[in-house]
Amino acid sequence: MIPLRLAELAAAVDGRLVAADPAATVTGSVEFDSRKVGPGGIFVAFPGERVDGHDYAAAAVEAGVVAVLGTRAVPGVPTVLVDDALVAMGRLARAVMDRLPGLTVVGLTGSSGKTTTKDLIAQLTTRLGPTVAPPGSFNNELGHPYTALRAGPETRYLVMEKGARGVGHVRYLCDVVPPRISVVLNVGVAHLGEFGSRETIALAKGELVEALPADGLAVLNADDDLVSAMATRTAARVVRYGEAPDADVRAVDVTLDEHGRPAYTLVTPEGDAPVRLGLTGRHQVSNSLAAAAVARELGMPLTELAIALGELGLVSTRRMDVFERTDGVTVIDDSYNANPGSMAAALHALTGIGQRRRRVAVLGYMAELGPYEHDGHVEVGRLAAELGVDRLLVVGDAAAPIHEGAISVGDWGGESVLLTDQAGAVEVLRRELRPGDVVLVKGSRYRTWEIADALRADSAERGGNAATEGDTA
Repeated sequence: MIPLRLAELAAAVDGRLVAADPAATVTGSVEFDSRKVGPGGIFVAFPGERVDGHDYAAAAVEAGVVAVLGTRAVPGVPTVLVDDALVAMGRLARAVMDRLPGLTVVGLTGSSGKTTTKDLIAQLTTRLGPTVAPPGSFNNELGHPYTALRAGPETRYLVMEKGARGVGHVRYLCDVVPPRISVVLNVGVAHLGEFGSRETIALAKGELVEALPADGLAVLNADDDLVSAMATRTAARVVRYGEAPDADVRAVDVTLDEHGRPAYTLVTPEGDAPVRLGLTGRHQVSNSLAAAAVARELGMPLTELAIALGELGLVSTRRMDVFERTDGVTVIDDSYNANPGSMAAALHALTGIGQRRRRVAVLGYMAELGPYEHDGHVEVGRLAAELGVDRLLVVGDAAAPIHEGAISVGDWGGESVLLTDQAGAVEVLRRELRPGDVVLVKGSRYRTWEIADALRADSAERGGNAATEGDTA
């Protein structure tokens, strides 16, 4: 956060000062969790039915905040009074962005891979200068301004993913934090229930490139037709990445090692260089190419870029986090969320890691697919069988079509079982797993991660140390 006098802050958010000194200066962070406030900061008090932030306003002042940003005055508490605290946070973030002309904002969106690719880009830009990026996803109307307000005069790069639940959402986030570089990864069927069609999803995702200034840059996936077509929606320069022959930044000669880690030759206008990723999964080739395209445009030399790509690691939790148990079982914890595209990528990763090993997939429900819900689950089940998964555990009645799809593959030599809940899956795994097995755990946010946590805890109880989160096999 840049230093701002309360009078400036109030003007930026269209607020009114109550019991506050207009000359007082904000020098600390902006927080909406009263447990995180500190001297010189601002506490944003959100009203709520069960928890009302205004009830913690006095305690925040005692902890040293300069003022509270809220929708009602609290006696004795210096307050910036506004009609809507969330809207005010967005306005404050935009005011800070406008006061940081040396800041390069990288925005990215897509149906899958946003958080991982955001983390990869941030790891590369950190090599070029001070970088701010959000923890985890944090890609909505609250997380976006909250992260942007972490930027200060010393920050050179702000890397942010932009989520959407409908047309206009990405546009709003771009109004709050205008991008100079926009990256669009893919258009899948995630959230199809909210959008209605892939074309509508593309319409919404493309708002990110429409927000670019004429001297900005659009980084588009050449392997996705709907993304590549977004080039017509911006006056900014366009760079394409992917494995397509016409991609500006592309990968050729892709291979996977015995742990499912990709290697490829990076081809750019400046020349070629070998890359060996430490990340798991064939899909990481595309994610790393997107990050490479951004870093290259920001001035990272090819040789340095190739080395840096090989040193990228996982940052956000439960996304292709591969760890080895002390009993020789390999676990792929990809339990943060799921959609048909990310399920397919994870199953291919399981296949890559599990060559000549028994492959077990524990799959849960995929949310927000709308009319595609049944067919989407069936297709995932079929893919698991076609890829040769040996044991499929489908968790929950809502995910039952995954089981249906798997057993419909007539020549499949594996076995599928439908389980009621996570505890049932853990019980089966504890009974059946043996050294050398590879287990994938994936599903939408219906506590699927409890299974991965149980597998990790079991390893620790055996007296050894499982690999820490982010380690790869």
